[in-house]
Amino acid sequence: MATQPRSDMETHPDILAMRNRHEKAERVATTPRAQAVEAMALITGLYLAASPWIAGFNDFSTLAVNNLIVGIAYAVIMSGGFGRAYERSHSMAWAACALSVWTIFAPWVVAGDVSTTRTIVNNIVVGVIALMLALMAAAAARLVDEPSGDRSSPHR
Repeated sequence: MATQPRSDMETHPDILAMRNRHEKAERVATTPRAQAVEAMALITGLYLAASPWIAGFNDFSTLAVNNLIVGIAYAVIMSGGFGRAYERSHSMAWAACALSVWTIFAPWVVAGDVSTTRTIVNNIVVGVIALMLALMAAAAARLVDEPSGDRSSPHR
């Protein structure tokens, strides 16, 4: 009975590059700036979800449901709900950017006449804040993705 050689992660040709990227991601994730962005993004998403009841436009059911769903999605994406590794969850920041832009335009796009001063101001302010936080998270993820100038990798 012949045994096949075991595929071990230690023999992977890019193991050093993968370890360096993981260590860099961990360093970026532990900075006070990254932790502050993540906390503020979570609060922003939760506020967006609750904003129809806080700002008083919950009678506009289409926008209320929209803000609830988008706010929860934003909070989950930006708080690392889809991955344990920093670079994976924070690369999702581009999806959060799209949700932020949608939040800004939602009062004019969703069904019904929901574009009142209250809904417009709320969604524009929250959308801009959410967009800025998502862009900051995307910039942090980009720091992890940049080549480190390591010459040991054969693939350049």
